[in-house]
Amino acid sequence: MKSPLSLILASFLLFSTAYPEDWPSWRGPDHTGSRAGENYPTEWAPDSVLWKVPLPGKGASAPVVHGDRIFVTTPDEGIDSVLAFDLEGKQLWKTQFGAERPAKHRELGTSSNSSPVTDGKGVYVYFKSGTFAALEMDGSVRWQRNLAEEFGPQELYWDQGSSAVIVGDLLILPRLHAGNSWVAGFDIATGDIRWKTERNYDVPAENDNGYTTPVPIRHGNRDAVLIWCSDHVTTYAADTGELLWSSGGFNPNGMKLWPHIATPVVVDEVAVIPVGRDDRQQASVYGLKLGGEGDVTETHRLWSTDDFGVYVASPVAYEGKVYLLRHKGGLVAIDPKTGEPHWEAEFPRAADAYYASPVVAGGILYAAREDGVVFAARVGGKFELLSENGMGEQILASPVPFDGKLLLRGETHLFCVD
Repeated sequence: MKSPLSLILASFLLFSTAYPEDWPSWRGPDHTGSRAGENYPTEWAPDSVLWKVPLPGKGASAPVVHGDRIFVTTPDEGIDSVLAFDLEGKQLWKTQFGAERPAKHRELGTSSNSSPVTDGKGVYVYFKSGTFAALEMDGSVRWQRNLAEEFGPQELYWDQGSSAVIVGDLLILPRLHAGNSWVAGFDIATGDIRWKTERNYDVPAENDNGYTTPVPIRHGNRDAVLIWCSDHVTTYAADTGELLWSSGGFNPNGMKLWPHIATPVVVDEVAVIPVGRDDRQQASVYGLKLGGEGDVTETHRLWSTDDFGVYVASPVAYEGKVYLLRHKGGLVAIDPKTGEPHWEAEFPRAADAYYASPVVAGGILYAAREDGVVFAARVGGKFELLSENGMGEQILASPVPFDGKLLLRGETHLFCVD
């Protein structure tokens, strides 16, 4: 019979062996790009990080974290690959598929733009080549299919970027391009298509090019996903693909060459929709009330502004505010219900722009500039710049906060900062 002391010690070990907070998808556990917590890093140098490991290829996909595992998609000598690391940066396994489809835009694009997603039972990945696959947590392949072979190549001016999301027992993925576009729900266990709903609108040139990721929401007592592309917001029932409601009117002047890159964020039943191109001073932002039936263009618009906007970086929501990272480093904190700015600030200017979406952890916003400089700023009631941290290599992927640490995926390395 164990002594009381040994039982106490065993209990202590059981409850003190805590896994980190998961970051299971590109925009985090709540699909807002943020998380609560404390003791996140405020300043560091590339030679003083907790660890860094080399990556075999360039990718814009963000890592995801579950339990004691980190998963990253990457090309490896021209092959679509998935790598798993432990929390100390040790590579545990590598799974490879077929040949990558090289990026058209080598400076900013990659063949691994879509971020993986995990439910702790499997890891689900999508590549520019069309490979869409499920892996078990040990790296073995559960299923795989190639959407480019099945449905033809995805016709995009830039390189493919939408990531899948998990809703219940489905993986939901949009394929939005200058061709037949659709949103589909795939069985997470088998990869079979449970439903596929066409999504095609007559829009100006390039406005049907979509790089956005679905946003899971609730519609009454149903799970649903919100999709932004082709100058329209549409919402579909997650279990059937039924179109529940839609809204247009976001491009009244018929502007062309407006690809949809930044993904909306939802706060308290309001979707904040980034419209247009901040790189051309043609950006605006809309607030849209969720819900309704059919076409809600005239009934659910709450506000709009053309005073500011974004281009590539998706908005992030934290503690009732939405933060917009402008293309050249402006930062605007807005009220999602009114669109009114609480404050505006600027990160130090440079020739380079921001292609990675910002994240917030424990009140600290992290913004990665293309040249590899990562800024940390305290946000909330005001803006306080904390540090400017040069990583020495290009960064296109969004930072990933977990368990008081920060993962940074650069062009050639994966960094872990504490």
